[in-house]
Amino acid sequence: MTDTTTTPAYSETPEEREFELRASIGSYWTGGRLFIGMFTFLLASEAFAYFYLRSSNSGQLWRPRNVTAPTGIGWSIYAVVLVSSVLVIYGQWRMRRGSVIDWEVAGWTAVLGGLVALGLQIWQLTQLPFYPGSSGYASCFIGWAVMNIMMLFGATFWIETVLARSLRLRKVAADDGPVQLGGSPQAQIFRANVSACTYFWGFVAVASTLFWVMFYLI
Repeated sequence: MTDTTTTPAYSETPEEREFELRASIGSYWTGGRLFIGMFTFLLASEAFAYFYLRSSNSGQLWRPRNVTAPTGIGWSIYAVVLVSSVLVIYGQWRMRRGSVIDWEVAGWTAVLGGLVALGLQIWQLTQLPFYPGSSGYASCFIGWAVMNIMMLFGATFWIETVLARSLRLRKVAADDGPVQLGGSPQAQIFRANVSACTYFWGFVAVASTLFWVMFYLI
């Protein structure tokens, strides 16, 4: 009987390797946009509930006595998220100009910011001056807080995994500079992952701004 365990089924051609590379890069592009789309639909349902309950104001129970969530904590969460998002975007800009170290520093700072924002958001839920179902505003805010925890956790976990991958790539010997900036398949896939992650952090900043205005300013 012929031993098929040590013989490859086919010989991989350069065209096949190029196709697999393009497919891997495309999967990051598509997956990142789908991830944003999923959260967009989720947050859109929250925004619809907010404006519907606010406009109907049945029984004057939308926001009795103008109750609001702790504004100091809310502003702190928004500020940390915004700064972290700007750092991620700035870090990618520096990477494109050849500075992987700057990107890693900005990325790890964003991870710290994401963890701080998560902690503040969870702590804020223990400081609310209302019960979850006491009013339309209260119900919508609880929904937003839970969604925000999910969004911040996803963004923080994503950037952390990309940074961990970068640290592993730094251990690979390269004579022409950092592996992340090279033309190898793993470098191109890595940069596609960074780009998708950066887009998501930009989405987080936009979503946080919208709901910060909704719950704290109007």
